[in-house]
Amino acid sequence: MKTLTTTEELAAFCEAAARHEYVTVDTEFLRERTYYSKLCLIQLAMPGEDDSTAVLVDPLADGLSLEPLYALFRDTSVVKVFHAARQDLEIFYIDAQVFPEPLFDTQVAAMVCGFGEQVGYETLVRRIAKTTLDKTSRFTDWSRRPLTDAQKTYALADVTHLRRIYEFLAAKLEETGRSRWVREELSVLTTPETYVTKPEDAWRRIKTRSNSPRFLAVVRTLAAFREEFAQVRNIPRNRVFKDDALVELASNKPKSHEELGRSRLLLREARRGDIADGILKAVAEGVACPNDDLPRPDKGRDKLQVNPALADLLRVLLKAKTESAGVAAKLIAPAADLDAIAAGLRDVAALRGWRLEVFGSDALRLCDGKIALAADGSDVRVVALD
Repeated sequence: MKTLTTTEELAAFCEAAARHEYVTVDTEFLRERTYYSKLCLIQLAMPGEDDSTAVLVDPLADGLSLEPLYALFRDTSVVKVFHAARQDLEIFYIDAQVFPEPLFDTQVAAMVCGFGEQVGYETLVRRIAKTTLDKTSRFTDWSRRPLTDAQKTYALADVTHLRRIYEFLAAKLEETGRSRWVREELSVLTTPETYVTKPEDAWRRIKTRSNSPRFLAVVRTLAAFREEFAQVRNIPRNRVFKDDALVELASNKPKSHEELGRSRLLLREARRGDIADGILKAVAEGVACPNDDLPRPDKGRDKLQVNPALADLLRVLLKAKTESAGVAAKLIAPAADLDAIAAGLRDVAALRGWRLEVFGSDALRLCDGKIALAADGSDVRVVALD
């Protein structure tokens, strides 16, 4: 198995790959001790039946530039095939603001083709490639050099079997006319907002029991400080302080280092120095926030008047439709969206695009009393009402 360690070697491989219909891609990275993922290895494979057309790329090698790979990513004549691509794409976008185009994600395609929800690569290898994977190297330290033969074999398998999986799923999508469905799903993966966390918006991911605007104002300033501090120093946000400590601080609103020292949940390192100073400043800013700038969380769905009987009927309809179409149910509509439809909301993903065709149209007809559901043995069928 060949490991590329120079820009020239990578450029030669990418030039050869550009003459093919597709290339499979995977990465190995570390993120336990950093805010941003540390890219440690890239695996690439061109079409073929053996390992001779697959390579490992060492991004830690001195002087190696990934620009030839990014040029291949920009080449729209070559499909870039990943499995569960989100974290891989984040790495490439943060590094070079580039997205592979066109993109094919076998996890998404497998969900559309009836392989279940969040189907793993190992499952697809077993069911489509008819072989098994040795996963013993999965949790090794990919930043250490030299890589062992076991690591290299494991890493290469993530792109060699992916060729057979891609070809099978692409053919299945073409046969069923569902390629457009996958393209719709992948559009969010090639949107920059998916990968950029703005410090001023970080508070929205914090779970709190109180929706008091003044309390949320302090949560907002604390979350913004933590996010910016973690980004600048490239450390995990939980290394600054954890969510439960943030909520405690927003509740107690310490005004001094002495009061800060009484926190039960704050890490020792956060009780002094730059973090402590930043916490006190953030709390003061949140407390002093003008009334017209206080956060106003969207409580619309919390106050939905859900018709429980209709919601249950929508669940039955969804189950019938997904079993008939062979599509994972949660890919079409999670429970919260079904409740929203039953409450009268129409700005719901299940009522747009390909989901409208598979489920949404009949869901609206069911809500309007234009269809009914009837048991037909072990199946459920839709009955039009006059």
